[in-house]
Amino acid sequence: MRIILVTGTGGAGRTAVAAGTALAEARAGQRVLLVSAEADQEPATTDNLRLLVPTPAQDFRREFLALQSRSAAALDLLGATPFEDAELTELPGSAQFALLRAVRDAAATDHDLVVVDLPPLPDALALLALPEQLRRYLRRLLPPERQAARALRPMLAQLAGVPLPAQWLYETTARWEAELAAVQDVVDSPRTGVRLVVEPGPAAAEALRTARLGLALQGLALDTVVANRVLPADSTDPWFAGLAAEQHRHLAALREDHPGVHELPHLGRAPRGPEDLALLAVQVRPAAPAPGWRVEDRREADGILVWHIPLPGAVKDGLSLVRRGDELLLAVGPFRRNVPLPAVLRRCTVTGAGLVDGDLRVRFAPDPGLWPKAAP
Repeated sequence: MRIILVTGTGGAGRTAVAAGTALAEARAGQRVLLVSAEADQEPATTDNLRLLVPTPAQDFRREFLALQSRSAAALDLLGATPFEDAELTELPGSAQFALLRAVRDAAATDHDLVVVDLPPLPDALALLALPEQLRRYLRRLLPPERQAARALRPMLAQLAGVPLPAQWLYETTARWEAELAAVQDVVDSPRTGVRLVVEPGPAAAEALRTARLGLALQGLALDTVVANRVLPADSTDPWFAGLAAEQHRHLAALREDHPGVHELPHLGRAPRGPEDLALLAVQVRPAAPAPGWRVEDRREADGILVWHIPLPGAVKDGLSLVRRGDELLLAVGPFRRNVPLPAVLRRCTVTGAGLVDGDLRVRFAPDPGLWPKAAP
């Protein structure tokens, strides 16, 4: 199965491009599933194309009522009044969780291709980082290895003098961890690619730099850049020709940063039906390889190891590094990530870092107290 995640600048037509790509592949004989929160109906009637719409309200009510049921005893002790299904309305953030759940469910089907219509770029980057972030919080707050055996929990609670978390809390955490891990596996899969849709203009180049940097920090690659609503360059009208010339200047800047930009024509109107959507299809290509995070062993030369982290477009002024335990807290521009250190670097100390042509090189020296001693 191939999975394409489509995002873009607001109003650039990412939903139409996602639907057009899904329709074209379905017409070519692929079994396609389109995941979109904004599509009201399938872009065409075909046995090969299905639409999956996330259901934030339904998902929120189901999860909230299940959690309320499992914690009923504690809530009774507190004198809480339980909620009923009919009075629940979803909270902010429910749409993001529903979309992640839909992506997970889509990946478990037997379709040949899944096309996912993601939110606009800033929200899409935050969404793709969410599974890893939440899993880290869960592991820190309720470490699974610290869960005591059920038979020992009452005794341990008396010895500690404080009540230990209920078993249902660990069980709920384990279920959330499994669901988040399944979503992260989909995002990190080599079969998954990210597609950026922009309209040629002043914001396009900045959006491309933001996308490449934000994705690279998560260890992801940008597959395709789609320039949508490109005006024809052969108009005899001076005003129209001026607009087209301005667009093509921005297109040239995009190609400098990302060769192989795919152009889609301006239809002169909003897409109307399957035939218009077919004009907005972008060919599905093999997924681009993920940026290689690698450790260079230079101990025989100068006694250090170098961790190479690709960060295209990063600048030194917007970069900060802090080591905390077995993690590297990395901030670059508007993005932050807590990166687990590779096992070989956990026995080392950081001795310096440098940014060279978008390649962050963090230098580590082995800690003699932690490395095994060589045999005499």
